[in-house]
Amino acid sequence: MNDEDRRNDPSHPKSPAEKLERLFALDRERMYLSRAAAVLRWDEETYMPSLAVEERAEQLAVLEGLAHEKLASPEIGGLLEDLGQPVSGVPAFLPALPDTARDFLRVLERDYRKAVRLPPDFVRESARAEGLSQAAWIEARKKSDFSAFAPHLKKMIEYARKKAEYWGFGPAAGNAGTADPSAGLHPGSSVYDGLLDSFEPGMGEAEIDAVFRPLKERLQELLQKIAAAPKAETGFLRLDYDISSQKEFSRELLAGLGFDPRRGRLDESAHPFTTTLGFNDVRITTRYARNDPLSGIFSVIHELGHGFYELAVDPALKSGCLAEGVSMGIHESQSRLWENVIGRSRAFWEGWFPAFKSHFPGQLAGVELPGFYRAVNAAGPSLIRIEADEVSYSLHIILRFELERRLVSGALSVEDAPAAWNAAVGELFGLEVPDDASGILQDVHWSMGAFGYFPSYALGNLYALQFWKKCITDIPRVEELLIRREYADIHKWLGETIHVFGRRLDPAELLERATGEKLSALPFLEYLETKYAELYGF
Repeated sequence: MNDEDRRNDPSHPKSPAEKLERLFALDRERMYLSRAAAVLRWDEETYMPSLAVEERAEQLAVLEGLAHEKLASPEIGGLLEDLGQPVSGVPAFLPALPDTARDFLRVLERDYRKAVRLPPDFVRESARAEGLSQAAWIEARKKSDFSAFAPHLKKMIEYARKKAEYWGFGPAAGNAGTADPSAGLHPGSSVYDGLLDSFEPGMGEAEIDAVFRPLKERLQELLQKIAAAPKAETGFLRLDYDISSQKEFSRELLAGLGFDPRRGRLDESAHPFTTTLGFNDVRITTRYARNDPLSGIFSVIHELGHGFYELAVDPALKSGCLAEGVSMGIHESQSRLWENVIGRSRAFWEGWFPAFKSHFPGQLAGVELPGFYRAVNAAGPSLIRIEADEVSYSLHIILRFELERRLVSGALSVEDAPAAWNAAVGELFGLEVPDDASGILQDVHWSMGAFGYFPSYALGNLYALQFWKKCITDIPRVEELLIRREYADIHKWLGETIHVFGRRLDPAELLERATGEKLSALPFLEYLETKYAELYGF
């Protein structure tokens, strides 16, 4: 149906209010399809039997294809045009619309413009390949065999390149599926810029590199100072910690930190993650290690930070394109804030150490809070990203950023990637990588085709400290509240300042509104340098 036929159709909404309501309805349907797919992905990572992989990939391909077709439908494009939100050119909002409706149209138009450039067959094929790739990664990681995963990684890189090119990034930009090839292109950009834009709107490869280069230098200097100082005693954390007792403490943490079991649940997976299956259904996962109880604990706290964000979005935005975190960097700021800034603070463990010790009285016999706090914050070179300390963590992200931008550009081949990974670990941390599982296979992201995701983690560290700096100014008694295990004021501040907006504000706008500042690494670096100088006495 062309535009004229659509407008003459008696069933077509006529008034602006009717058109807006129709757009809301179409967006809800698309969101429901996406969240149905998320249910299958969550099951794939948690409970799905291993032989179900191929059929699950087909199921996901169908759902992802339907969700894409819904978003890229001509009806949505026509309604956007009718409401003064053109799918090309400069937005021309109807002045009578309320702010939330304008934000909805702006974000939906941006999503539509990207979706309409992806051919439906490409969406289905990439979703199918992603399901197979994730399953292959899980098996390859178990066997520490990169060669078994390499063919899937090649496919994921190729799909990622094509997606960015369809969106108008890189030298092959303009080969769009159904959209005007002259609309929405990004001359002078790289393919990797397009992938970054999916996770952190407004941040390109050059901007991130400019932030990461000085960050890398100062973090390496801090690690060198820590390496020259007396080591923290951590032997008691390498004893045998019963998994069932770890799970009991995790459930106690969930309740104590304010996670509502009526709105979510905790499970286990090969790689901890959080996913939103509905406005009142946020799933988090963790994994446990008998000789490293902090791994499971801090994964729980980290994923809770993501969950708290999703659960505190304004209810008026639910089931639509605004009802999500604005970017992965802002999302990671919440998980890193809870995991590290709060979860590794002395005040936090003044509140929680007695409970933790009650679960493991034998392992922690003779261990007092000062020694435990120092062990929790032990820093130094490490192989595994999700178990890295605050100081070295961002270096893990910089390593991945530098490698994946080369993989996407073709400067690094998949065959040479393990050797490049191992060399980078040697350069940054002075460590040898013993096997693929401890090296290039440790993260799930590339198996999902999530190239451009990793920088969000380090950006999240920076955002987190800027938010926290303002939070403790507004709530001077934060330390006392943490000791008393009272988190309501912190939840309220984060909810009203960050979470409630969903995608209504872009990352830079949200940060400046919350803190009065633009993105800066200084609060994060000053926090680390002060904290670790005190811990290590330099």
